[in-house]
Amino acid sequence: MSEPVSPLVPVILSGGSGTRLWPMSRQLYPKQFIPLLGSHSLFQETVRRIQGVQGMRSLIVVCNQEHRFMAAEQLGELGIGDATLMLEPAGRNTAPAIAVAALEARARHGDAVLLVLPADHLIRDAETFRVAVADGYRAALHDWLVTFGIVPDRAETGYGYIRQGEPLVLEGLEGAALRIESFVEKPDQDTAQGYLRDARYLWNSGMFLFKASRYLEELGANAPEIVACAEQAYGQRSQDLGFVRLSREAFERAPSESIDYAVMERTVRAAMIPLQAGWSDVGSWHSLWEAEPHDGAGNIMVGDVIAEDSRGCYLHANHRLVGTVGLEDMVVVETADAVLVAPRTGSQEVRRIVQRLKAQQRAEAVTHRKVYRPWGAYERIDRAERFQVNRITVDPGHSLSLQLHHHRAEHWIVVKGTARVTRGEEVYMLSENESTFISIGVRHRLENPGKIPLEIIEVQSGSYLDEDDIVRLEDNYGRDI
Repeated sequence: MSEPVSPLVPVILSGGSGTRLWPMSRQLYPKQFIPLLGSHSLFQETVRRIQGVQGMRSLIVVCNQEHRFMAAEQLGELGIGDATLMLEPAGRNTAPAIAVAALEARARHGDAVLLVLPADHLIRDAETFRVAVADGYRAALHDWLVTFGIVPDRAETGYGYIRQGEPLVLEGLEGAALRIESFVEKPDQDTAQGYLRDARYLWNSGMFLFKASRYLEELGANAPEIVACAEQAYGQRSQDLGFVRLSREAFERAPSESIDYAVMERTVRAAMIPLQAGWSDVGSWHSLWEAEPHDGAGNIMVGDVIAEDSRGCYLHANHRLVGTVGLEDMVVVETADAVLVAPRTGSQEVRRIVQRLKAQQRAEAVTHRKVYRPWGAYERIDRAERFQVNRITVDPGHSLSLQLHHHRAEHWIVVKGTARVTRGEEVYMLSENESTFISIGVRHRLENPGKIPLEIIEVQSGSYLDEDDIVRLEDNYGRDI
């Protein structure tokens, strides 16, 4: 790839909640931030995949504001400190999200080429992917809006398809880029079988390459209201602890449309790069089973699992022993507070459980027993009427908000590290095996001034123990006060 004439700016879209991978994926800890396939999360693997691509500039991440600290922390673990994190105040699908990223890229880099990637995809062959990016970049320089078509290896009904047209006649591409003849909705099984036999049909990957200016031009022609709202939301942006906050009022007015519907299906300049690189959207437990190597019985077993006479299963234990006997083509996933049992090929329907949990306002749809915060994490150990026991971990140099509670008292016992405690007008230190008591209505703060994580056991008691009984008086992380 020759020296680029336009900078290549990666844009990672990280706004999803991954309901089909419940109970591992939850609203406040979605699948893109979970290390499902190794030591790195899918979000981190997406970032690592694009490192080293020639002409690449610092990346832009568009994410849900509730996930901002997880995204920043996981980028920091990779040693990336110059990314721009743009916070969506509300979910409005991909077309508005890409529009604000295009405005940011254009402001910082001029007529940049955007490489738009979902945060939660798996690509096994990163080098083949990078070659495809280089081909797509060349096509984008000629004002084509490029997507990547995945060469199918099975009759899949869960993906949309792209029907390829004639090769683009562009210098240096040699038939690598093709016109898009049409986009096709998710088919039924018989239609998908026909697509598999017809080499003209490829899966729609949801990954894109185009100039920021061309995207905004096409979006303005086909969905002008989205551009107007994006421009206003971006124009009224603010900086907050290194995050870019968009105007909530303006962004929420944007129509909720996908890039496929708003732009790609309407433009006459849509092109495709065919890709065979071990791609998966990891959209269900079945697709995760397909993406990972199996044992001799066709099983994938993660954690403390004993399987007898079980074949073709995905078995995942997080907190305790899971034993199976006589299972075939099943999914069993255990977490601290939930267990999923489902047919492997029917695991797309897990979202229906999440819908019922949300309708019943159950916490299992939103959080795990271990909840991550910008200062560390807390994990519920036990709960009954009028009491709850938590394990709290505070990272070195961090602190909880200065707060009070109207309905509960708290007893803190330090089990590791050193704590600085604010209680009313007092400020004092606690070492291991020391404790303190916070009465109802007393303002308080917990800090870790040390070099190692602070761990405490917290016993809450009172008439109401939910998290909305927190009145924040001061906060280091820009959360609502």
